Amino acid sequence: MNEDLAIIAKNARREEIKNFFIKHKKKLYFLVSLILLTIFSIFFYLDNVKKQKAEIANKFIKTSLNYNLKQEAYYLKEFNEIINTHDSIYAPLALFFLIDNKILKSNEEINYLFDQVLNKANLEKEIKNLVIYKKALINADFQSENIMIEILKPVINSESFWKPHSLLLLGDYFLFKGEKQKARDFYFQILTSQKTNENIFNQAQQRILRSNGE
Repeated sequence: MNEDLAIIAKNARREEIKNFFIKHKKKLYFLVSLILLTIFSIFFYLDNVKKQKAEIANKFIKTSLNYNLKQEAYYLKEFNEIINTHDSIYAPLALFFLIDNKILKSNEEINYLFDQVLNKANLEKEIKNLVIYKKALINADFQSENIMIEILKPVINSESFWKPHSLLLLGDYFLFKGEKQKARDFYFQILTSQKTNENIFNQAQQRILRSNGE
């Protein structure tokens, strides 16, 4: 008796499942098609991103290796195109190449490209802090103290690897301006920072002693 009931119940469940699939056949086909389309779209997107990344990398390598001082306009165009891809690796590298080879002619142009990289490239946190530090380094010769501090604020308010470098830069900035107390304040922050390496620590100590002795 129990076995007969179990068989009947099993057959009933099968019939319910069968009827459910028949009733919702179109919806199920649509759902399965949607899932497959999503999977294929993701694979296509990832493959496309991978190809674009490879193209940007090849362009950067080719352009930097073949750099010719006599064709600055061409290389400025090529590296600008790399920056405008907003690639997280090669956009900052292209900017650094333009700066290091003195291809950019104005501070306004340099800062514009820095902002492009910082605001539009999806940079890893420490890479972004490095770019901020480099921007401050470039601006140190002509910007006011308020702007310098504003540029470096995201780094000096963090525990980044680049925090001691930024504090040292600000200390040197104020020391050069003759504002010794402000300089020492930044140097002392280096001595208490958990991210300070031995080299930066020693440089800060030496500058404090030098500023006290003058």
